[in-house]
Amino acid sequence: MSRYTTGELAKLCGVTVRTVQYYDTRGILIPSELSEGGRRLYTESDLKRMKVICFLREVDLPIDAIAQILQEAHPEKVVSLLIEQQESALSEAIASKQEKLEKLRELKNGLKGQATFSLESIGDIAVMMEGKTKLQKMRRMMILTGIPVTALQWFSIVFGIVRGIWWPFVVWALVAAVWGTLVSRYYFNHVKYICPECHTVFKPTLKEAFWANHTPAARKLTCTACGHKGFCVEVWGGVKEE
Repeated sequence: MSRYTTGELAKLCGVTVRTVQYYDTRGILIPSELSEGGRRLYTESDLKRMKVICFLREVDLPIDAIAQILQEAHPEKVVSLLIEQQESALSEAIASKQEKLEKLRELKNGLKGQATFSLESIGDIAVMMEGKTKLQKMRRMMILTGIPVTALQWFSIVFGIVRGIWWPFVVWALVAAVWGTLVSRYYFNHVKYICPECHTVFKPTLKEAFWANHTPAARKLTCTACGHKGFCVEVWGGVKEE
């Protein structure tokens, strides 16, 4: 069975020798053996206990609290819960950092496409980045809700050709009209547009937006602030979440 000196234990756990000695004086890590010369010797069990103590210190538990936990009948259950909490906190921190990294990369890529840029152009990119995920989620929702409508369309056409009965097609037409109206209203109530000239974020009328020439990311509109008519970039314009 392995035996570790105070120095070896400290090195394995990434702490100082004085820290190991301090834990001994506090009674939370008493060496299992003493050499003939009186040197502290620690076993594999002591090493595992030391690693647990180091973890508990990393989550800011005071020495007295650690001593009480280690005196419990089943200290491993408390430690397990603390590990889960720490894991959750670190996962959230990583996700937050990753989100910030993605925003920086998007901003960097957005600026690459501009020979010159101003504070206004950076602001435009920031607005687009802020609602990009929400826009994607809304567009996915529209596609998913449109799948049953499309399926009904093809069923009604095939049914009409094969059976000569066209009332399912009439039902589809009514459903499609209602679906199209509701989806269009929902969509245009949740988007706005950035004017490339004055950088104003504005909301056009439903009629203008619906009939305007468009691409997947822009729509040809008239800016309500400066009157510029041209392609304006689509951004999220729904109610901000608290």
